Amino acid sequence: MRKLVLVLLPFLISGCIKGSEGNKAKLAQGLVYCAEANPVSFNPQVTTTGSTIDIIANQLYDRLLSIDPDSGEFIPELATKWDISDDGKQITFTLRQGVPFHTTSYFTPSRNLNADDVIFSFSRLYDVYNPYHFVGDANYPYFQSVGMDQLIRQIVRVDDYTVRFELFNAESSFLSNLATDFAVITSKEYAMQLQAEGKEAFFDQLPVGTGPYIYKSFLRDNLIRYHRNPQYWKHPVAIEQLVYDITANGTSRIAKMLTKECDITAHPSATQLSFLQSREDIQVDRAANLNIGYWAFNTERIPFSNPLVRRALSSAVDVEKIMQAVFYGSGITATSNLPPSSWAYAPQPALPQYNPARARELLIEAGYEDGFTMTLWAMPVSRIYNPNARKMAELIQSDLKQIGVNVRIVEYEWNAFIERIGRHEHDSVLLGWAADTPDPDNFFTPLLSCTATFSGKNPANWCNPEFDLLLTQALDSNDVEERKIYYQQAQTMIANELPIFPIAHGLRFQASSKDITGITLRPFGGISLAEARRK
Repeated sequence: MRKLVLVLLPFLISGCIKGSEGNKAKLAQGLVYCAEANPVSFNPQVTTTGSTIDIIANQLYDRLLSIDPDSGEFIPELATKWDISDDGKQITFTLRQGVPFHTTSYFTPSRNLNADDVIFSFSRLYDVYNPYHFVGDANYPYFQSVGMDQLIRQIVRVDDYTVRFELFNAESSFLSNLATDFAVITSKEYAMQLQAEGKEAFFDQLPVGTGPYIYKSFLRDNLIRYHRNPQYWKHPVAIEQLVYDITANGTSRIAKMLTKECDITAHPSATQLSFLQSREDIQVDRAANLNIGYWAFNTERIPFSNPLVRRALSSAVDVEKIMQAVFYGSGITATSNLPPSSWAYAPQPALPQYNPARARELLIEAGYEDGFTMTLWAMPVSRIYNPNARKMAELIQSDLKQIGVNVRIVEYEWNAFIERIGRHEHDSVLLGWAADTPDPDNFFTPLLSCTATFSGKNPANWCNPEFDLLLTQALDSNDVEERKIYYQQAQTMIANELPIFPIAHGLRFQASSKDITGITLRPFGGISLAEARRK
């Protein structure tokens, strides 16, 4: 019976939206967000896909702490305070009392959030005895890529509202990682209920959190529906119903904005911005987002295992042409893998400049005088760091043809694309990264460390122990200037070895109806609609 209800709900929702007044009808006191892709999961712990994080992380869940986007200081959330031991290996959190979990059609909590939920949420990531560690594919990409599953020795329950994280070693980015959109607190009581029913697989698909909205239903390739959480602990939620309209095509998303079918649209392209800004009923917001768009080479495949080949290919690419044809002024050319606004940024003169003649010389030196054939995988979705991966791939394809390298462009549906990249099926790929915290490590460990390679989240498939040592030394230090030195050395190593070729840092744009307020673009992390309201 419950399965029948879940199946029928999306059609009832669709009827609410597409009733007698057609697609222009509005949900009473509701908000419709045009999203670009289906969510991979409804639990941020098991994915790093940006489109998924935007939909679920800040809408359904809360974290122990967050980071102020302006000051960079930590803000109490589900934890009201924390104390760090002198050696940095023990962090004790005092939890907020009176925080209820969601009451849904499939779960009614009997208690509020307590220490058991915090321990369960994080022990799932590293403890093989946690009953949910192996649920799904036992893959927790962000935490594994930053080595958190190897960092936590144990989590001790001091009392109902106090937990102590005990680490194998002190790490300067630990609190920052707990403040990311992936470090959400889930309900142990709900998990145990599903386990008793033999339905553990539902845990990541039928979510229960403490966030401002409550999950109602999901119809793939169509929509997701949330309801307001009337018991939200932080503040009253103004929006009664939040609907995500899944619209993969960017032009279609803009069309829905114009016909009032959507109140907000994700990632409008640079070519659409001037038109949208000319509309009196639409506002366009932009933010300097901490991100990097790059071209990654699968360094475990021949000939990309040869740094000379990687440098030759990078030298053949006219980045200025890419900036004009793809970004249209909505990005800046990368001179490092770190964006200029990062406190550890150092421009890298060793990064290749456009020089087809030099590229040809390097290919000959590497033993590929006659060139070769390769694949270039292009994202099927628009991202801050790459508004049009297909167009960028075509420009690179044209440039590489001039030095005798033939390129076949590969595309897949977004979720399949990410899965195949994680299995390292590509020769090279156009991807990027938007920061989850302002800590510089967020641009190194999750993307290029050996740990990230093992977890399938290192698209370059590059593991360099010397590089990892620099990251470890940076994380072992609490001195900003000392950390900066290590990160600058890491940037230089990337520029010399070129597992990835940094291309651009993009600006984040968002279009919304002018009668919608309370939505702020942040320099890092996903979007939050907790304070959204209609005028």
